[in-house]
Amino acid sequence: MKRLAPLLATVGLIATSVPLLTATQAAAAQVPGYMRQQPDWHRCSPDQPVTYECATLKVPLDYQHPQGRMLDLAISRIKTENTGKRRGVLLFNPGGPGASSLFRPVDLDTRIPKDVRDQYDLIGFDPRGVGKSSPISCGLSTNERGLGGPYRPETFASDVAWARSVADKCREKSGDVIPHITTRNTARDLDVIRAALGERKISYLGYSYGTYLGAVYSQMFPQRTDRFVLDSGVDPQRVWRGMIQVWATEAEPAFARWTRWAAERSDRYGLGTTPEEVSATFWNLVARADRDPIVHNGEKVTGENLRSEPSLFFSPYGASAVIKFLKSLAENGPGPANGDAPDLKQLLAGSRSSGATASELDTPGPGAAAAAVASDSGSDGMAVYWSVVCGDTDAWPRDPDQYARDAARDKAKYPLYGDFASNIKPCAFWQRPVEPATPMKTRANVLTVQNEWDSQTPLVSGQGLHKALKGSRMVLALGGEKHGVYLSEPASCADVTVNKYLATGRLPAADVTCQDPPPFP
Repeated sequence: MKRLAPLLATVGLIATSVPLLTATQAAAAQVPGYMRQQPDWHRCSPDQPVTYECATLKVPLDYQHPQGRMLDLAISRIKTENTGKRRGVLLFNPGGPGASSLFRPVDLDTRIPKDVRDQYDLIGFDPRGVGKSSPISCGLSTNERGLGGPYRPETFASDVAWARSVADKCREKSGDVIPHITTRNTARDLDVIRAALGERKISYLGYSYGTYLGAVYSQMFPQRTDRFVLDSGVDPQRVWRGMIQVWATEAEPAFARWTRWAAERSDRYGLGTTPEEVSATFWNLVARADRDPIVHNGEKVTGENLRSEPSLFFSPYGASAVIKFLKSLAENGPGPANGDAPDLKQLLAGSRSSGATASELDTPGPGAAAAAVASDSGSDGMAVYWSVVCGDTDAWPRDPDQYARDAARDKAKYPLYGDFASNIKPCAFWQRPVEPATPMKTRANVLTVQNEWDSQTPLVSGQGLHKALKGSRMVLALGGEKHGVYLSEPASCADVTVNKYLATGRLPAADVTCQDPPPFP
């Protein structure tokens, strides 16, 4: 997600969205300056290709008051060398919220097939609040970063204190900006980029959170939407609490699939000869590690640590190898210190399947994934994450006791991650959103792309995005286990369909299902 991440707009909110758009467009007409900017392109860095250029635009902090404070918006490009085949621009967003795409054109330049590459100038950007685009911070301590822990009645008061502290610190440090760090405003920023580039329309490649950003743009600016590929989809009906909770609901079938897989290979992994035995092995290991943490090279792993990475089980091979290793440590005790030995918590986090786009995808997800966004260059990525997740929708409960009830319920229903997902978050104490979430009412002729066993934006989420975007087509890679489909390594069976769409603009006549080979161990 590297990951991810997703609530319902009410009828009342939907009813007010059209006037808001009209007001924004009217305000833009009154202040045409930021829509008529001429980027001052320059070489980004002497150690980067000379073709890789950067510029900075200005965008309003508040599009409802465009004559007020402005933010910097850092953009980059690598132009097509084949001007005769040039169609326009292809913007890229790798996820988050809180991830940079400023440096992505350099990577994409060598990875997109030539017949597609020739048609586009590749455009990267840092979303508002990120990296070089007027970065924001909440001044969070190491312990305050992340998505929160499991629910226990005896520690819930400290969970509430954590959530309140994060919200208070964000308000104190960046409270004048944070209400305007939202997906709708980032979509408006995309349209400023379009105008500054002199383009009538934009094409777009978005992964993970970037799929929601692309979907919102397609609804706010349908007449500006050209060829849009939305890869590893966020369900607009689940933004954002529901996208955290989907990690819990969808981890359960992934766990069941893993138990069957490992049982069939009991001679290799020794975790049990039936799915029931494999499941018992895991839960006994969780209970044992909670009583007596597993230690290796001075590092401890508890049962809660084991449950904090449900994405582990979306890769049966990775899960089997990790659980076998941890079971051996628990039974035999820590081995001698070894500088080459794996970091246990990184082993848990890293065993999830991730594609070659892993270096590009930057979406907060369970456990260690949130730390990746927090380290985004130039900004506190978790500040941007919470700004968007809390500020996009007013559907977060405001009563802490509601979180306690939901977490207790979901711990019983989804024992792997249910209490983590439904436990209290800083959004309970966040300021109210400045505008409603974006209804998905306008036809969007876009291509959605999904792996069957994506752990960060699970299949049900990708299907929800496809359903919400009327007119879209979906290409589903059966057996795919990565988060991020297009341009992954090894190549996905979906690439053929994506390349054809980007090259021709023609959507498949119907949804496409293809089969990826089993991942190489």
